[in-house]
Amino acid sequence: MQISISTRHGHLSDASQQKITEKVEKLSRIFERLTAIDITIDLEREETPSVDLRVSAEHKHDFVATDRSSQLMGSVDTVIHKMEQQLRKYKEKIQSRHRNASARNVEIPAAAEEGDEYENDDEL
Repeated sequence: MQISISTRHGHLSDASQQKITEKVEKLSRIFERLTAIDITIDLEREETPSVDLRVSAEHKHDFVATDRSSQLMGSVDTVIHKMEQQLRKYKEKIQSRHRNASARNVEIPAAAEEGDEYENDDEL
């Protein structure tokens, strides 16, 4: 998984970049198929920095979360929380599809057996 942090209209210290990287790495615990994480921090308005988080996953389009607040690390935490919610929702959606597909396969033979019973009743 590749993590890239870019800054517009300013510079982040190495310590801040390290903290952000550590927080973002935790996203892979929620969804294992992440391929790339891009964080863009816009410091054009110093009083309200903007944070954009884009996460690429296998076989899926990018997930995107943005936030703007008065504190940079607060914005980072909010963006990570939004991304966690998106990834959890997507993972649950995938898992429910697989569960429903296996449930459909189990129900089909049961319905076929019932159909056989009705055919036997007609013969009597």
